Amino acid sequence: MTQIERHHTGTRMSKIVKHGDTIYLCGQVGTAGASIAQQTQDCLDKIDALLAEAGSDKSRMLQCTIWLSDMANFTAMNEVWDAWVPEGAAPARACGEAKLARPELLVEMIVVAAA
Repeated sequence: MTQIERHHTGTRMSKIVKHGDTIYLCGQVGTAGASIAQQTQDCLDKIDALLAEAGSDKSRMLQCTIWLSDMANFTAMNEVWDAWVPEGAAPARACGEAKLARPELLVEMIVVAAA
């Protein structure tokens, strides 16, 4: 049976879950109240750090689900995203609009990656 590893586990969630060679990250958000560009960069910085801790990196991303509080921020979010994703290593991705946990949050990203 494949082992499951959980890191930074609390009552509600783990920030990282590893199952076999697959890494699952909890949703990452940016600094509440900051611009969409800054919140996007904050998310990506957190993703970089968590993937490194799990023994992976952004070039090994398999999937990313992105939630925006308002699709009007799609272009500005993509400008930051496009500069961050390694050429030729874009993951499968979905982006939709959703009410996030707090009104000051503009973006949340959920990543699955290979170890």
